[in-house]
Amino acid sequence: MLVDSHCHLDRLDLSIHGGCLDTALDAARQRGVGHFLCIGVSAENTAAVKALAQRYEDVDCSVGVHPLDLEPGTEPALEWLLSELDAPGVVAIGETGLDYHYEPEAAALQQQSFRLHLEAARICGKPVIVHTRAARSDTLDLLREAALPQAGVLHCFTEDWDMAKAALDLGFYISLSGIVTFRNADALRYVARRIPADRLLVETDSPYLAPIPYRGKSNLPQYVREVAEFLADWRGVDFESLASQTTANFKRLFPQARINP
Repeated sequence: MLVDSHCHLDRLDLSIHGGCLDTALDAARQRGVGHFLCIGVSAENTAAVKALAQRYEDVDCSVGVHPLDLEPGTEPALEWLLSELDAPGVVAIGETGLDYHYEPEAAALQQQSFRLHLEAARICGKPVIVHTRAARSDTLDLLREAALPQAGVLHCFTEDWDMAKAALDLGFYISLSGIVTFRNADALRYVARRIPADRLLVETDSPYLAPIPYRGKSNLPQYVREVAEFLADWRGVDFESLASQTTANFKRLFPQARINP
């Protein structure tokens, strides 16, 4: 059994499945994907991800505001986050974090929002899903400052081993996406081989970042199998072992997930 630990089910391109999300999820299930974590990225899509978690028994969701979805004066309120996090099916907070690649001028606003999400995570005890790009030092500084008692995850990891090691030392998990299969991802593959087996997750981040051989096409949850198969081969383990391990890791990190034994 596999888990797609990070997907955007409300944003999928469903054209190859006749526009039907049920069909897309069934296609993933037929490839051994037994659970999906649908990610919140804004106040506007919170209702959508919560509705999907209510509609499907094998879908849970998170609530949060992505750093690139922030605008001055619209940053989330702590009370709003805590209220939304208390809803059924919401098992994590995020995605949140820092992204200076596209919006370096918004660093202060992103840091303010990230701190607020981390405070909400500290209060509610749910794991935090962290997006980080071109903000290595500040991301680690804020995670150290927060000193969360529970683990979280750096999703769609693309940084170097030094950052991975620092995050692991803070108790975080590392999630890898289809990027690890890309031909120019040698540095990331170096990291992928060194992540401890009990801290590794797999994801699609669909509809983005489809793995080889689907690169350039819209990503789908069913393609998390390609990510897992690639990693199993790269790490020198059999696919069943990697699938079992990453699923166990997901259960440990997200204890409120309604995942079947």
